[in-house]
Amino acid sequence: MEDRAGFASLHLPPLAPRPLARRRGLAYMGATNGEPSSLSLTTLTDETRLVLANLGDRATGIRTPTVRLGVTGLARAGKTVFITALVHNLMHGGRLPLFKAFAGGRIAGASLQPQPDDHVPRFDYEKNVAALVDERVWPDSTRAISELRLTVRYQSARLLGRTIGSGKLHIDIVDYPGEWLLDLPLLRKSYAEWSREAVERAAGSVNRERAAAWLGKLDALPAEPREDETAARDLAAAFTSYLRAMRLADGAVSTEPPGRFLMPGDLDASPALTFAPLRETASPLARMMERRFESYKSAVVR
Repeated sequence: MEDRAGFASLHLPPLAPRPLARRRGLAYMGATNGEPSSLSLTTLTDETRLVLANLGDRATGIRTPTVRLGVTGLARAGKTVFITALVHNLMHGGRLPLFKAFAGGRIAGASLQPQPDDHVPRFDYEKNVAALVDERVWPDSTRAISELRLTVRYQSARLLGRTIGSGKLHIDIVDYPGEWLLDLPLLRKSYAEWSREAVERAAGSVNRERAAAWLGKLDALPAEPREDETAARDLAAAFTSYLRAMRLADGAVSTEPPGRFLMPGDLDASPALTFAPLRETASPLARMMERRFESYKSAVVR
């Protein structure tokens, strides 16, 4: 899929990170099918483009082809470990039997490069390696978007590329919290619809105990609660605790939006995250919550 930031997304289901594979003669993430039996026009076009790009790189010392790769999945899917292990194996010659370019000796090496986007935090590869190798603990989970640039030096699988020599490819790996993608269905819902569905799910037999504190605060509200910032913060905090309890439950995968409540990033404590579902949606407090819900959709989700 293609997200709003403009990079290809690779979605990882919980505990099932995808293996490394190839794309028509180059290192790539995706299907693990074998070499095509014949040279297709698409393959030749891709090969020619990369060869010409590397010729330009040699002539100008500036341009190198770049692939932006997004890795996303819900908490505990293994995104951080997957990215760290992938980069470490490419840089240090690990065992990657499904990566035919690597197994065939066509990867000459890989190295980290300076961060390409100044506004995106860097993926902390070194800290994660230290946690896994030296401390023997799992690294910290993804809390916000981050990025790492890896440059791969390779020999082409095609005759046209081999006659030119070795090439280079930048791979910009983006670690993207899957919880943020959970908010996309909110774009089709009104505040009243979202509130009704959230309250009904929380009151069900599976979630009732986890949601008890938040539901208790809803029950304690007056018939026509007035617009009040303290009440809004209190309800938002209780609702966030309920979402966190679902996420931490043994064997549970929480898909309840808003995803930013659990991974707020730079929006932590902002009014855009200070709202919660209510049983009634016509009071002054409900209208305040509705305004913030709509602001969240327009400013954060979109």
